[in-house]
Amino acid sequence: MTTTTRTARTGIRGLRDFRKRPGPGRLRRPRGGDRGQTSVEFLGMTPFIILIMLVLWECALIGYTFSLAGNAADVGARKGSGAEYGADAACRAGALKDLPDAWSGAARVDCGRGSGLYEATVTLKVPVLVPGLFDLDIDIDGEAGSALED
Repeated sequence: MTTTTRTARTGIRGLRDFRKRPGPGRLRRPRGGDRGQTSVEFLGMTPFIILIMLVLWECALIGYTFSLAGNAADVGARKGSGAEYGADAACRAGALKDLPDAWSGAARVDCGRGSGLYEATVTLKVPVLVPGLFDLDIDIDGEAGSALED
């Protein structure tokens, strides 16, 4: 029976003798057995990681479009309610003023008087991060109203 003791200089003595023995009971792996396995697994997962990042970015674009549509409708309603002449033109110009190019090209702005309010509705199309790969046919509406000023 061999006792195993550990020292700082030699490691585990009994285990050291066991590694040197030839035959099927050896602990050493054959040379090159698992080398590069992590790299292969990472390369296999890379397309899925990129796809998940694209989907998350597209979700962020959808959320940003909600924010832009609401803000544009609010600005348009305020400009239209305060305009003395040409309220519809002021509403449309105010709604489209701060929209980025990717959203302003397909934006639809509807302005008009309601009961005591000037109302604006802005419809924006969600841009696609990778055009041609897939098309999101999602329209986001933003609605706002502002008290009419006399």
